[in-house]
Amino acid sequence: MDLIDEPASNTPEFSVAEISGAVKRVLEGEFGRVRVRGEVGRVVVARTGHMYFDLKDERAVIAGVSWKGQVARMAVKPEEGMEVIATGRLTTFAPQSKYQLQVESIEPAGAGALMAMLEKRKAALAAEGLFAPERKQRLPSLPRVIGVITSPQGAVIRDILHRLHDRFGVHVLLWPVAVQGQACAPEVARAIAGFNSLRADGPIPRPDLLIVARGGGSIEDLWGFNEEIVVRAAAASRIPLISAVGHETDTTLIDFAADQRAPTPTAAAEIAVPVQAELMAHLTGLEARLIRAGGQMASTRRQRLADLSRALPRAETLLAPALQRFDQWSERFPGSLRALITTKGQELRSTAAGLRPATIRFQIEKSRERLDERAARATRAITARLDTHTTRLESLERLRQSLGYPATLRRGYAVVRDADGAVLTEARAAAKARMLEIEFADSRLHAQPQQAPKSGKPAKKPPEQGSLF
Repeated sequence: MDLIDEPASNTPEFSVAEISGAVKRVLEGEFGRVRVRGEVGRVVVARTGHMYFDLKDERAVIAGVSWKGQVARMAVKPEEGMEVIATGRLTTFAPQSKYQLQVESIEPAGAGALMAMLEKRKAALAAEGLFAPERKQRLPSLPRVIGVITSPQGAVIRDILHRLHDRFGVHVLLWPVAVQGQACAPEVARAIAGFNSLRADGPIPRPDLLIVARGGGSIEDLWGFNEEIVVRAAAASRIPLISAVGHETDTTLIDFAADQRAPTPTAAAEIAVPVQAELMAHLTGLEARLIRAGGQMASTRRQRLADLSRALPRAETLLAPALQRFDQWSERFPGSLRALITTKGQELRSTAAGLRPATIRFQIEKSRERLDERAARATRAITARLDTHTTRLESLERLRQSLGYPATLRRGYAVVRDADGAVLTEARAAAKARMLEIEFADSRLHAQPQQAPKSGKPAKKPPEQGSLF
């Protein structure tokens, strides 16, 4: 069977990377920078800080990614279920053969989306008990130091200071923060925690009351005060806190976590301190009421005392028995005193009779005799004890002399020592010594040891010494 060659194909061949790069160039060149409206699906923040999420509608889903720096600049973070408008560039992710939207910024798709997210966050925080009334602290009636957390520029801080000065002069500490934008929430939370960390006895006085204030604005401008970090910081504050964010119609989540909400920053200053003139007038009125009440009470008690005194017997009647008893005792007192003196004189004379010199000398003689008798008995006992010990000591000395080696020397024995004074008990050791010292009973002699003969004849064996015992 003959093989027929197939004609060569004219279709060009591409590598996988070439196809992926071509798709990437076409997609980025065709769309470039786009704005996409959709509902946020799942949201994942990686440990690197990058954010991955989905944008979807009823028919399709687009994967979105925002890098760490872009996430940090977002005024509003996307949350699942939130409708947003994402601005970015379409691109591809070659390792997974998919396209994605690289999001640079996100904004809510209208106020309705923000309000829906706000209500969802409010319900979650309320479920934790952060808005519970029992968590609220009582504001101090007259704080000495007030900490204000707001922007150092603008009319808010000037209005607060002016109103505090007009009503009651207090010490004010300002913690400057951003009241709008990305830095607002973390700076406000740090300011609340910073005031709470001050020591009462530190160089900077610890405030008795905090005011978080900002002027009015849109919901986007006030959004920093809806962030969870700010709400938790306000709820955890150990210092009573007044929230004065926006105008009377503006409501943020910090208002629910604060101990009290003020409709405006100026109203917060009015809540914080009373009017000094009104306080002085109130104190003056209380003082006048106290004086009137005291006078009325004294008058009532005086009248009551007068009424009771009329029902009491006369003073002379009450004192008559006591006066009569006093007269009786005063008449009996001189005779009793004389009798007491006579009795005590007799006791003194009886006691003094025993203190005559003859009696004392007799007692001394008796005591001396008893002392001499006891001393004689003690002397006899000590002498007998000494005699017993002396006899025992003499017996031990005789035993020592009979058993000591000097007595042995007197019986004909001798002690041999080498030149160093060591006692030698063997002939072999004596033969090796350079010089010998022989101790007898009466003296010591020095001798040179005899060398063994060089011939093979054995040395004459010395006579065997008898046993000492």
